[in-house]
Amino acid sequence: MGKKLRQQRRGKGSNVYTKHPNTFNVTVKYPAPKKDVYAEVVGFDNSTGHTAPIMNIVYEDFSEGDLIAPEGITIGSRIHIGEKPVYTLGSAMPLSSIPEGISIFNIESKPGDGGKLVRSAGSSAKISSKTDKYVSVVMPSKKIVNFDPSCKAQLGIISGGGMDSLPLMKAGKSHYIYHALNRTWPRNRGVKMSPVDHPFGGKQHHKGKSASTSRNAPPGRKVGNIASRRTGRRKK
Repeated sequence: MGKKLRQQRRGKGSNVYTKHPNTFNVTVKYPAPKKDVYAEVVGFDNSTGHTAPIMNIVYEDFSEGDLIAPEGITIGSRIHIGEKPVYTLGSAMPLSSIPEGISIFNIESKPGDGGKLVRSAGSSAKISSKTDKYVSVVMPSKKIVNFDPSCKAQLGIISGGGMDSLPLMKAGKSHYIYHALNRTWPRNRGVKMSPVDHPFGGKQHHKGKSASTSRNAPPGRKVGNIASRRTGRRKK
């Protein structure tokens, strides 16, 4: 008798795919829109759900928050968050106030969302050009993305850039890293399985059938390109 597919096991909620408690309980975002505020760095945390170190900050009104830590920042450093351009490491301001060529991170995709993009360890982006309607930013992938000029971003390069320099010598270490992040590892391809374990399985080393699958297919067959409008290369 064949085994259940991975998505079936995840949907049932087996212990293998259960998320660890308190994994993503750190909220890293800019404070709600208000006047310019200063904050002081009082500590650092190693959050399981983030690759970069998290800095704990205290605002002028003694409220606390968390932000991604840039390289070179220390306990006692002061940062500024608001509309006024204050060019200190880790400060956040609108993209319209940041000069071209300065490294930035934790960019808002929409004004006021708290920061969504360029948040992994060691990454940074740079502003390439500006207009009245948008600001062009070169992302870590070298892709150029246009943002609203009022979207905020922090100054600097995210710390922890050498975390993936050393290889993972044992499969067990990868297992614990991915399990803590609630991600499936290892991911075996369906064509490498037996026919009883996956619709694309067998010794033919290819799917052996069309990868397009009906949206109404039963759970054991709902793999591949589900309800695809088209497949293959797009003709120019």
